[in-house]
Amino acid sequence: MQITDIDPMQFDLLFERFLNPERISMPDIDIDFCFRKRERVIDYVTGKYGRANVAQIITFGTMAARAVIRDAGRGLDIPYAEVDKIAKLIPQQPGQDITIAKALEDVPALKQAYITDERVKQLIDVGQRLEGLVRHASTHAAGVVIAPKPIVEFAPLYRGTDDAITTQFAMSDIEEIGLLKMDFLGLKTLTLIEDAFASITAVTGQRPDLDALLLDDAAVYDLFCKARTAGVFQFESEGMRNILRRLKPDRFEDLVAINALYRPGPIGGGLIDDFIKRRHGKIKVEYPHPLLEAILKETYGVIVYQEQVMQIASAMAGYSLGEADILRRAMGKKKKEAMAAEREKFVLRATSQGVKAKDSGKVFDQMEFFAGYGFNKSHSAAYALVAYRTAWLKAHYPVHFMAALLTTEKGNTDKLVQYVNECKEMGIQVLPPDVNTSSLDFTVFSDHVRFGLSAIKNVGEGAIESLVEARRRIARPFRSIFDLAGEIDLRLANKRVFEALACSGALDGFGARRSQLHAAVDAALEWGQKRRTDRESGQGNLFGGAAETDEAEAPAAPLPDVPEWDERTRLAHEKATLGFYVSGHPLESLSGLLDDFASHRTAALRDLAAGTEVSVGGIVTEFRKRKSKKGAWWGAFQLEDLEGQIEVLAFPKAFEQFQALLENDRAVLITGRVASDEGRVRLTADEAVSLDDLREKKADAVQVRLDAADLDRDLVVRLRRVVEAHRGEVSLYLEVVSPGDFRLVARAESSLRVNPSPQLSAALESAVGPGRVRYRARAQR
Repeated sequence: MQITDIDPMQFDLLFERFLNPERISMPDIDIDFCFRKRERVIDYVTGKYGRANVAQIITFGTMAARAVIRDAGRGLDIPYAEVDKIAKLIPQQPGQDITIAKALEDVPALKQAYITDERVKQLIDVGQRLEGLVRHASTHAAGVVIAPKPIVEFAPLYRGTDDAITTQFAMSDIEEIGLLKMDFLGLKTLTLIEDAFASITAVTGQRPDLDALLLDDAAVYDLFCKARTAGVFQFESEGMRNILRRLKPDRFEDLVAINALYRPGPIGGGLIDDFIKRRHGKIKVEYPHPLLEAILKETYGVIVYQEQVMQIASAMAGYSLGEADILRRAMGKKKKEAMAAEREKFVLRATSQGVKAKDSGKVFDQMEFFAGYGFNKSHSAAYALVAYRTAWLKAHYPVHFMAALLTTEKGNTDKLVQYVNECKEMGIQVLPPDVNTSSLDFTVFSDHVRFGLSAIKNVGEGAIESLVEARRRIARPFRSIFDLAGEIDLRLANKRVFEALACSGALDGFGARRSQLHAAVDAALEWGQKRRTDRESGQGNLFGGAAETDEAEAPAAPLPDVPEWDERTRLAHEKATLGFYVSGHPLESLSGLLDDFASHRTAALRDLAAGTEVSVGGIVTEFRKRKSKKGAWWGAFQLEDLEGQIEVLAFPKAFEQFQALLENDRAVLITGRVASDEGRVRLTADEAVSLDDLREKKADAVQVRLDAADLDRDLVVRLRRVVEAHRGEVSLYLEVVSPGDFRLVARAESSLRVNPSPQLSAALESAVGPGRVRYRARAQR
C-alpha cells in the first residue's frame, strides 16, 4: 500500500500493535521526515484538513536557576555585572536541573555572598520565589494536532511573536481532552540519503532506485560484519559496533533484531550475549513449546519483540490480536495482582486449546520476563531499513555518502572531526574550502570531497550565495582578493567574512600567503566598495575600456609584504574558522615523540577492555572544570590526536596534581585507564605530562640508529662532542644496522650518559641525520 516502505506481511508486522478495537488509549504517531522538508508536510496537512483544523502545540519555558537570577536582578535594578557574577556561581550540569537551593548548599562562595551581602540575599530570595514559574511560551519541536472540526471548538489557540498559531493547552492536556497529537520529526539521516542521491545523480546522470533495492547485498553485510558503520544510522556507536563484530549479521532480520536489543534493558539482562551465542551455535536453540517455533525461529528462540508476545498469546491461548495487545501492555506494567489474574486466564484458555497447564504456565512466565525488554518490531524494522540504505550508500557510493554526511553534520565540530578522519581511513581525500570550486555544502569532485563554504564560521549563507552567484555570472574563477571583493555583494560579505575566508584557506588559490591575504582585507573591501559605487553610477564601462568582469580594473599594487604565519598560528586560525585542522596538525611534528612514549592512539582505545592502562598523547580541547558533590574540583576534556579524539576525566585526586597542565591547545601525554559505559569509551587520567617535558620526565634511554657503512672516525668524533655537551643520567644506546645483514644494539659506557631534551635530539640528528633518534619510555622497558 506504500504507507511505509517496509512490507508488513513479509516481516510479520502486526497492525494490531498500533490500533485495534480493544485499545482504549490513542496510539502515539511519530513520523520522520527529511528535516529540510518538515514545513512542507505541515503545509500539506493544513491544506488537506483545513487551516482551522490543524495547529502546532504550545510548550512553556520556565525560569531556571541562572536565568531567574538575571531576571530578578533587572527587576531589582541591580547592575548587570553584579548580577552576572552571582548567576555564574550557580553551576551548570548537563542533564541536571540545578536549583538555587542546591547551589547554595554546594557553592561556598554563593552561600557566603548570601549571608554577608543584603542585596545578594534579596536577589536570591526573590529568585527562589520565582524559580520554576513559566517565563515564556514557544512552539513544541514536533507536535501537531489535527482535529475533525475547527480546533477552537476543543481548545483555545495562541498566536506567538512569530505569528505561529499553537494550542494554548500543552501536549499532555491536548491528549487529556481527546485530541490526537502527532509528532512530525525532522530526521537528519533522511536528508543525508536524499543529498547523497542528489550528488550521485548530478555526477553520474543516474539516480539509484530505492524501491528496487534488494536486502541481500553482500557488500552491505560485509560492511556491517566489519563494523565500518561510522555514519550508518543507529549502528555507529562503539557499543553497537562491538556487537556487530561479534554477531556477523548476514540478513536483514539480524539488523532488525539487534536494533531492538541494543537498549539498556536487554543489555543489562544479558539478552544480546544469549542471542549472539545462539546465532553462532554456541548455545542450542530451543523453544519453550513446539507451537512457538514458527514465531521465534528468526530470533533463535529469544523473545525480542512485543509482537512476538502477542503472537504467542494468539497461537497458544487463542487470544485475538487486540486482546493479545492488552496482555502485552499489562505485562509491561508488571503489576503483580493483575499479572496473577492474567496468568490464570492465559493458562485456562491455553488448556482449552489442548496445551498442558504446566507448559502454558512456563511460557507465560517467559513472556512476562521478556515483555519488559521487548521492543516494537515495526519501529525496529523501519529504522533497520533506513540503516540498510545508508550502509548501501556507504558500500557502493562512499565518496557521495561521505560528502552528504559531512554536510549533514557541518554544524557539529566533533562529528566533523570524526567523519573527516573516517574519510582518511577510507582513502577519501577531503580538500580545504576554495572560493573558486567550493559550493555551499560539501561536494564531490572525482574521487575526493571539497569542503563546503557553509562550514566556515562567520561566513553566512547570504555571503556564500552571493559568491556562488558572482562566480556563475562572470563565468571564470576569481583571480585575486580584489577581484572577489569587486564582484561579490559587500552588503552580505563584510570584513569578518573575508578574514574567515583567508584564515580557513579558502583564498589559497590566489597564490598568496594567508598572512598577506588577511592583511589585505581592508584594502580589498575599500576597492570593492568603490567598484560597486562606480558600477551603480554607470561609470564602469563608459569609454569602452575593459569589460566589467575583467580583472584589469583591480589595483596593480602588490599585496602587503608581511611574513607568513608560522605553522602554529596558521593551524590555530584554521581551527578557529573550520573547527579542526585541515592542512596539517600541531602533532605532526611530534609524531615520532608520540611513537616513543604513547602506548596507543585514540582510534585503538575502542577495542581495549575496560581497565586497560594506556598512555595517549594529544591536544587538550574543550576543557571544563567541574565541582563534585563533596565540593572537590575535577576536570573533563577532549584529547585530540592525529586519528581522532577521546573524552578524558581527571578526578579530584589526579586533577589536583596536574591541573596546571590542563588548558586548551596544550599538548600532553595522558596516562590512565580505559573506561567503558554503555558503549561509550573514555579515559580516566592518573598522570599528565606536557609533551615539551616528555623526554626529561619519561625517557629511560636514548637510542641512536647508525648505518654500518657510515661508521668512521669523523662520525664517532661528532657523536662524542654531542654527548659531552649534553651529559646527564640517561643511558645511550647505539643501534648499528647493515640492511639485510645484521642489527646490533649496544649500550654506551656509563660515562656517556646523556640528558634527554629537544636540544639533544636536534644535535644528534644534525650529526647522524633526521629520524634516527628514538627514546625509550620507562613503562616500556
